[in-house]
Amino acid sequence: MADIVPFPRAPHPVRPPSNGPEPLWREMLGDQLRRRRHDRGETLSETAEKAGVSPQYLSEVERGRKEPSSEMIAAIAGALDSSLVELTSAVAEELRQATPATAAVSTSRGAFALAA
Repeated sequence: MADIVPFPRAPHPVRPPSNGPEPLWREMLGDQLRRRRHDRGETLSETAEKAGVSPQYLSEVERGRKEPSSEMIAAIAGALDSSLVELTSAVAEELRQATPATAAVSTSRGAFALAA
């Protein structure tokens, strides 16, 4: 049987919670990657080289313009001395904090109507 891995607590989100649309995962991922890179004092080029991606691609990921594959996310996380689990857990925690209460999914059963 596998061990249970505790998820680390993420720092507070940079973006304050709002009543607007739910934030996109790729934007929150980009924010998290940029903060981690800045915390290390690295340039885009330095981190991109370690991750094996172009600085342009890393910039687009950090700005939330690209939807990177799990392999790319793992490579960038590794270049920042982080794991895929740590990074995705931090993004998930930020999403929980940034998601408006009205966007929460109800677990109760109810009637649904679909428009054609």
